[in-house]
Amino acid sequence: MRNTLAAIVFIALATGCQVDSQPGGGSAFHAPGFDDAVAWTSDGFDAGADKFMFAVHSDLTGGERDGIYEVAIAQLSLLRPEFIINVGDLIDGDTDEAVVNEQWDWFDERAGRARAPVFYVAGNHDRTGILAQSIWDRRQGRGYYHFRYKDVLFLVLDTEDNTPERVAEIDAMRQEALELMAVGGMEAAAQSDYGRLPERQAGNITAAQAQYMIDVINANADVRWTFLFMHKTPWLREDQTTFPAIEAALADRPYTVFHGHFHTYAYQQRNGNDYIRLATTGGGQPASGGRSMDHVTLVTVDNNGVDIANLLMEGILDKTGQIPLDGAELCFESARCENSP
Repeated sequence: MRNTLAAIVFIALATGCQVDSQPGGGSAFHAPGFDDAVAWTSDGFDAGADKFMFAVHSDLTGGERDGIYEVAIAQLSLLRPEFIINVGDLIDGDTDEAVVNEQWDWFDERAGRARAPVFYVAGNHDRTGILAQSIWDRRQGRGYYHFRYKDVLFLVLDTEDNTPERVAEIDAMRQEALELMAVGGMEAAAQSDYGRLPERQAGNITAAQAQYMIDVINANADVRWTFLFMHKTPWLREDQTTFPAIEAALADRPYTVFHGHFHTYAYQQRNGNDYIRLATTGGGQPASGGRSMDHVTLVTVDNNGVDIANLLMEGILDKTGQIPLDGAELCFESARCENSP
Protein backbone atom coordinates (compact mmCIF):
# COMPACT_ATOMS: atom_id res chain seq x y z
CA MET A 1 0.00 0.00 0.00
CA ARG A 2 2.75 2.43 0.90
CA ASN A 3 4.50 1.85 -2.42
CA THR A 4 1.21 2.21 -4.28
CA LEU A 5 0.40 5.41 -2.41
CA ALA A 6 3.87 6.79 -3.13
CA ALA A 7 3.43 6.09 -6.83
CA ILE A 8 -0.01 7.74 -6.86
CA VAL A 9 1.26 10.80 -4.98
CA PHE A 10 4.17 11.10 -7.40
CA ILE A 11 1.76 11.06 -10.35
CA ALA A 12 -0.39 13.71 -8.66
CA LEU A 13 2.57 16.01 -8.18
CA ALA A 14 3.96 15.41 -11.64
CA THR A 15 0.73 16.06 -13.46
CA GLY A 16 -0.40 19.00 -11.33
CA CYS A 17 -3.99 17.68 -11.33
CA GLN A 18 -6.56 18.98 -8.89
CA VAL A 19 -6.81 16.69 -5.85
CA ASP A 20 -10.08 15.15 -4.73
CA SER A 21 -9.75 12.32 -2.23
CA GLN A 22 -13.22 10.88 -2.90
CA PRO A 23 -12.99 7.43 -4.54
CA GLY A 24 -14.40 7.21 -8.02
CA GLY A 25 -14.24 10.96 -8.53
CA GLY A 26 -11.73 10.77 -11.36
CA SER A 27 -9.09 12.51 -9.26
CA ALA A 28 -5.33 11.98 -9.21
CA PHE A 29 -5.41 10.65 -5.63
CA HIS A 30 -7.29 7.45 -4.80
CA ALA A 31 -6.42 5.24 -1.82
CA PRO A 32 -9.04 2.51 -1.30
CA GLY A 33 -9.41 0.52 1.91
CA PHE A 34 -9.54 3.37 4.43
CA ASP A 35 -12.52 4.59 6.45
CA ASP A 36 -12.28 7.31 9.12
CA ALA A 37 -8.66 6.62 10.08
CA VAL A 38 -6.07 7.30 7.39
CA ALA A 39 -2.30 6.93 7.17
CA TRP A 40 -1.54 10.47 6.10
CA THR A 41 -1.90 13.95 7.53
CA SER A 42 -4.05 15.60 4.87
CA ASP A 43 -5.42 15.26 1.36
CA GLY A 44 -4.62 18.92 0.68
CA PHE A 45 -1.80 18.27 -1.77
CA ASP A 46 0.72 21.05 -2.39
CA ALA A 47 -0.13 21.18 -6.08
CA GLY A 48 -2.17 23.30 -8.42
CA ALA A 49 -2.29 25.05 -11.75
CA ASP A 50 -1.18 28.30 -10.09
CA LYS A 51 2.10 26.81 -8.83
CA PHE A 52 5.48 26.73 -10.57
CA MET A 53 9.17 26.68 -9.70
CA PHE A 54 12.21 28.30 -11.28
CA ALA A 55 15.89 28.37 -10.35
CA VAL A 56 18.51 31.12 -10.08
CA HIS A 57 22.26 30.70 -10.23
CA SER A 58 24.93 33.24 -9.39
CA ASP A 59 28.29 34.44 -10.72
CA LEU A 60 30.50 31.81 -12.30
CA THR A 61 33.29 34.12 -13.47
CA GLY A 62 35.65 36.62 -11.91
CA GLY A 63 38.05 33.74 -11.34
CA GLU A 64 35.94 30.80 -12.48
CA ARG A 65 36.80 27.51 -10.77
CA ASP A 66 36.87 24.59 -13.18
CA GLY A 67 34.04 22.08 -13.19
CA ILE A 68 31.62 23.85 -10.85
CA TYR A 69 29.19 25.22 -13.41
CA GLU A 70 28.93 21.91 -15.25
CA VAL A 71 27.94 20.23 -11.97
CA ALA A 72 25.42 23.00 -11.24
CA ILE A 73 23.69 22.44 -14.57
CA ALA A 74 23.56 18.67 -13.95
CA GLN A 75 22.09 19.28 -10.48
CA LEU A 76 19.51 21.74 -11.80
CA SER A 77 18.45 19.13 -14.34
CA LEU A 78 17.79 16.76 -11.42
CA LEU A 79 15.78 19.42 -9.55
CA ARG A 80 13.59 20.09 -12.62
CA PRO A 81 12.75 23.81 -12.40
CA GLU A 82 10.59 25.09 -15.24
CA PHE A 83 13.33 27.54 -16.22
CA ILE A 84 16.68 28.86 -14.99
CA ILE A 85 17.84 32.45 -14.74
CA ASN A 86 20.94 34.08 -13.23
CA VAL A 87 22.44 37.36 -12.02
CA GLY A 88 25.19 37.80 -14.60
CA ASP A 89 28.97 37.42 -14.92
CA LEU A 90 28.66 34.43 -17.20
CA ILE A 91 32.04 34.82 -18.93
CA ASP A 92 35.37 36.31 -17.85
CA GLY A 93 35.59 38.76 -20.75
CA ASP A 94 38.63 39.86 -22.73
CA THR A 95 39.90 42.58 -25.07
CA ASP A 96 40.21 40.09 -27.96
CA GLU A 97 36.97 39.52 -29.90
CA ALA A 98 37.87 35.94 -30.80
CA VAL A 99 38.53 35.09 -27.15
CA VAL A 100 35.23 36.63 -26.02
CA ASN A 101 33.31 34.65 -28.62
CA GLU A 102 35.09 31.46 -27.53
CA GLN A 103 34.06 32.18 -23.94
CA TRP A 104 30.44 32.67 -24.98
CA ASP A 105 30.54 29.47 -27.04
CA TRP A 106 31.76 27.58 -23.96
CA PHE A 107 29.10 29.08 -21.71
CA ASP A 108 26.34 28.48 -24.27
CA GLU A 109 27.41 24.85 -24.67
CA ARG A 110 27.25 24.21 -20.93
CA ALA A 111 24.02 26.12 -20.35
CA GLY A 112 22.52 24.22 -23.28
CA ARG A 113 22.92 20.95 -21.36
CA ALA A 114 20.16 21.99 -18.93
CA ARG A 115 16.74 20.37 -19.33
CA ALA A 116 15.09 23.78 -18.84
CA PRO A 117 15.73 27.02 -20.75
CA VAL A 118 18.36 29.36 -19.30
CA PHE A 119 17.72 33.13 -19.37
CA TYR A 120 20.78 35.40 -19.50
CA VAL A 121 21.44 38.47 -17.33
CA ALA A 122 24.36 40.81 -18.08
CA GLY A 123 27.17 41.32 -15.57
CA ASN A 124 30.20 43.57 -15.77
CA HIS A 125 32.38 40.77 -17.14
CA ASP A 126 29.77 40.18 -19.85
CA ARG A 127 28.97 43.73 -20.91
CA THR A 128 31.60 46.28 -19.86
CA GLY A 129 33.02 48.20 -22.79
CA ILE A 130 32.27 48.75 -26.46
CA LEU A 131 33.52 45.33 -27.60
CA ALA A 132 31.67 43.38 -24.91
CA GLN A 133 28.40 45.22 -25.52
CA SER A 134 28.59 44.76 -29.29
CA ILE A 135 29.18 41.01 -28.91
CA TRP A 136 26.39 40.69 -26.33
CA ASP A 137 23.95 42.56 -28.58
CA ARG A 138 24.87 40.40 -31.56
CA ARG A 139 24.49 37.15 -29.63
CA GLN A 140 21.80 37.94 -27.04
CA GLY A 141 19.84 40.69 -28.75
CA ARG A 142 19.65 43.30 -25.99
CA GLY A 143 20.95 44.05 -22.50
CA TYR A 144 17.62 44.51 -20.70
CA TYR A 145 14.26 42.90 -21.33
CA HIS A 146 11.21 41.41 -19.65
CA PHE A 147 8.95 38.41 -19.92
CA ARG A 148 5.74 37.20 -18.36
CA TYR A 149 5.20 33.60 -17.25
CA LYS A 150 2.04 32.23 -15.63
CA ASP A 151 0.88 35.73 -14.67
CA VAL A 152 4.20 36.61 -13.02
CA LEU A 153 6.39 39.44 -14.36
CA PHE A 154 10.16 39.03 -14.78
CA LEU A 155 12.30 42.14 -15.25
CA VAL A 156 15.89 41.63 -16.43
CA LEU A 157 17.95 44.78 -15.87
CA ASP A 158 21.30 45.79 -17.33
CA THR A 159 23.43 47.51 -14.68
CA GLU A 160 26.21 48.14 -17.25
CA ASP A 161 23.86 50.54 -19.05
CA ASN A 162 25.56 53.85 -19.86
CA THR A 163 25.48 56.40 -22.65
CA PRO A 164 27.83 55.62 -25.57
CA GLU A 165 30.13 58.44 -24.44
CA ARG A 166 30.33 57.08 -20.90
CA VAL A 167 30.90 53.55 -22.17
CA ALA A 168 33.93 54.83 -24.13
CA GLU A 169 35.26 56.68 -21.05
CA ILE A 170 34.88 53.62 -18.82
CA ASP A 171 36.46 51.41 -21.47
CA ALA A 172 39.55 53.65 -21.64
CA MET A 173 39.87 53.74 -17.84
CA ARG A 174 39.48 49.98 -17.69
CA GLN A 175 42.29 49.44 -20.19
CA GLU A 176 44.53 51.70 -18.10
CA ALA A 177 43.62 49.74 -14.95
CA LEU A 178 44.48 46.45 -16.66
CA GLU A 179 47.89 47.83 -17.57
CA LEU A 180 48.45 48.96 -13.97
CA MET A 181 47.36 45.57 -12.69
CA ALA A 182 49.89 43.82 -14.94
CA VAL A 183 52.66 45.77 -13.19
CA GLY A 184 51.40 46.41 -9.67
CA GLY A 185 48.72 43.79 -9.11
CA MET A 186 45.14 44.16 -7.93
CA GLU A 187 46.00 46.87 -5.40
CA ALA A 188 47.32 49.14 -8.13
CA ALA A 189 44.21 48.56 -10.23
CA ALA A 190 41.98 49.30 -7.22
CA GLN A 191 43.61 52.71 -6.81
CA SER A 192 43.14 53.64 -10.47
CA ASP A 193 40.41 55.91 -11.79
CA TYR A 194 38.57 52.80 -12.94
CA GLY A 195 38.85 51.19 -9.51
CA ARG A 196 37.22 54.22 -7.87
CA LEU A 197 34.32 54.57 -10.30
CA PRO A 198 30.85 54.48 -8.70
CA GLU A 199 29.79 52.26 -11.61
CA ARG A 200 32.31 49.62 -10.48
CA GLN A 201 30.31 48.71 -7.38
CA ALA A 202 26.77 49.88 -8.06
CA GLY A 203 26.48 50.00 -11.85
CA ASN A 204 24.24 52.36 -13.79
CA ILE A 205 20.80 52.40 -15.35
CA THR A 206 19.97 55.00 -17.98
CA ALA A 207 16.75 56.97 -18.09
CA ALA A 208 15.75 55.04 -21.23
CA GLN A 209 16.02 51.69 -19.46
CA ALA A 210 14.18 53.00 -16.41
CA GLN A 211 11.33 54.27 -18.57
CA TYR A 212 11.17 50.93 -20.37
CA MET A 213 10.81 49.12 -17.02
CA ILE A 214 8.25 51.59 -15.71
CA ASP A 215 6.16 51.19 -18.88
CA VAL A 216 6.33 47.41 -18.56
CA ILE A 217 5.33 47.55 -14.89
CA ASN A 218 2.36 49.78 -15.66
CA ALA A 219 1.29 47.57 -18.56
CA ASN A 220 1.33 44.48 -16.33
CA ALA A 221 -0.59 45.69 -13.29
CA ASP A 222 -2.51 42.40 -13.01
CA VAL A 223 0.45 40.09 -12.29
CA ARG A 224 0.66 37.98 -9.13
CA TRP A 225 4.31 38.87 -8.36
CA THR A 226 7.23 40.71 -9.93
CA PHE A 227 10.86 39.54 -9.92
CA LEU A 228 13.86 41.70 -10.78
CA PHE A 229 17.25 40.27 -11.80
CA MET A 230 20.38 42.37 -12.12
CA HIS A 231 24.09 42.09 -11.48
CA LYS A 232 24.98 45.19 -9.44
CA THR A 233 23.22 47.32 -6.83
CA PRO A 234 22.17 50.69 -8.33
CA TRP A 235 20.21 51.65 -5.20
CA LEU A 236 23.55 52.13 -3.41
CA ARG A 237 24.38 55.16 -5.55
CA GLU A 238 23.15 58.39 -4.01
CA ASP A 239 23.36 60.12 -7.39
CA GLN A 240 21.07 57.56 -9.04
CA THR A 241 17.44 58.55 -9.64
CA THR A 242 16.57 55.96 -12.27
CA PHE A 243 16.40 52.85 -10.09
CA PRO A 244 14.40 54.61 -7.33
CA ALA A 245 11.91 55.53 -10.07
CA ILE A 246 11.55 51.83 -10.91
CA GLU A 247 11.06 51.04 -7.22
CA ALA A 248 8.39 53.75 -6.99
CA ALA A 249 6.51 52.15 -9.90
CA LEU A 250 6.54 48.87 -7.95
CA ALA A 251 5.35 50.42 -4.70
CA ASP A 252 1.83 48.96 -4.79
CA ARG A 253 2.80 45.34 -5.53
CA PRO A 254 4.91 42.54 -4.03
CA TYR A 255 8.29 42.00 -5.68
CA THR A 256 11.66 40.31 -5.11
CA VAL A 257 15.12 41.42 -6.26
CA PHE A 258 18.01 39.04 -7.00
CA HIS A 259 21.52 40.39 -7.65
CA GLY A 260 25.17 39.30 -7.44
CA HIS A 261 28.60 40.83 -8.18
CA PHE A 262 30.18 40.64 -4.70
CA HIS A 263 30.35 36.81 -4.61
CA THR A 264 29.07 36.71 -1.02
CA TYR A 265 25.55 35.98 0.17
CA ALA A 266 23.46 38.73 1.76
CA TYR A 267 19.80 39.31 2.52
CA GLN A 268 18.05 42.58 3.24
CA GLN A 269 14.58 44.04 3.17
CA ARG A 270 14.10 47.30 1.30
CA ASN A 271 10.75 48.99 0.88
CA GLY A 272 9.23 45.95 2.60
CA ASN A 273 10.49 43.54 -0.07
CA ASP A 274 13.29 40.97 -0.28
CA TYR A 275 16.58 42.00 -1.88
CA ILE A 276 18.79 38.92 -2.12
CA ARG A 277 22.46 38.94 -3.10
CA LEU A 278 23.57 35.53 -4.30
CA ALA A 279 27.08 34.20 -3.69
CA THR A 280 28.67 32.01 -6.40
CA THR A 281 28.00 29.19 -8.80
CA GLY A 282 31.62 28.68 -9.77
CA GLY A 283 32.95 32.22 -9.42
CA GLY A 284 35.96 33.29 -7.40
CA GLN A 285 35.32 33.21 -3.65
CA PRO A 286 36.67 36.12 -1.55
CA ALA A 287 38.06 35.56 1.92
CA SER A 288 36.03 38.39 3.45
CA GLY A 289 32.75 40.24 3.05
CA GLY A 290 30.39 37.44 4.03
CA ARG A 291 29.82 33.79 3.27
CA SER A 292 30.95 32.76 -0.20
CA MET A 293 29.68 29.35 -1.27
CA ASP A 294 28.49 27.65 -4.44
CA HIS A 295 24.74 27.33 -4.43
CA VAL A 296 21.61 27.43 -6.54
CA THR A 297 18.33 29.01 -5.52
CA LEU A 298 14.86 27.51 -6.02
CA VAL A 299 11.88 29.85 -6.12
CA THR A 300 8.34 28.47 -5.86
CA VAL A 301 5.40 30.69 -6.76
CA ASP A 302 1.70 30.13 -6.18
CA ASN A 303 -1.32 32.24 -5.35
CA ASN A 304 -0.26 32.33 -1.69
CA GLY A 305 3.05 34.03 -2.47
CA VAL A 306 6.69 33.05 -2.92
CA ASP A 307 9.01 30.58 -1.17
CA ILE A 308 12.78 30.76 -1.67
CA ALA A 309 15.24 27.97 -0.83
CA ASN A 310 19.02 28.10 -1.21
CA LEU A 311 20.63 24.73 -1.89
CA LEU A 312 24.34 24.21 -1.31
CA MET A 313 25.82 22.44 -4.30
CA GLU A 314 27.75 20.09 -2.05
CA GLY A 315 24.41 18.75 -0.76
CA ILE A 316 22.60 18.05 -4.05
CA LEU A 317 23.11 14.34 -4.70
CA ASP A 318 21.81 12.10 -7.45
CA LYS A 319 20.00 8.79 -6.88
CA THR A 320 23.29 7.00 -6.18
CA GLY A 321 24.02 9.39 -3.32
CA GLN A 322 26.79 11.13 -5.23
CA ILE A 323 27.33 14.65 -6.52
CA PRO A 324 26.89 14.45 -10.33
CA LEU A 325 29.89 14.47 -12.67
CA ASP A 326 32.30 13.33 -9.91
CA GLY A 327 31.60 16.58 -8.10
CA ALA A 328 32.83 15.16 -4.80
CA GLU A 329 36.33 15.96 -6.03
CA LEU A 330 35.53 19.68 -6.20
CA CYS A 331 35.61 22.39 -3.54
CA PHE A 332 32.33 24.31 -3.29
CA GLU A 333 33.32 26.64 -0.44
CA SER A 334 36.94 27.73 -0.48
CA ALA A 335 37.07 28.87 3.14
CA ARG A 336 36.01 25.44 4.41
CA CYS A 337 38.31 23.54 2.07
CA GLU A 338 41.31 25.62 3.11
CA ASN A 339 40.53 25.14 6.82
CA SER A 340 39.85 21.42 6.65
CA PRO A 341 42.54 19.02 7.92
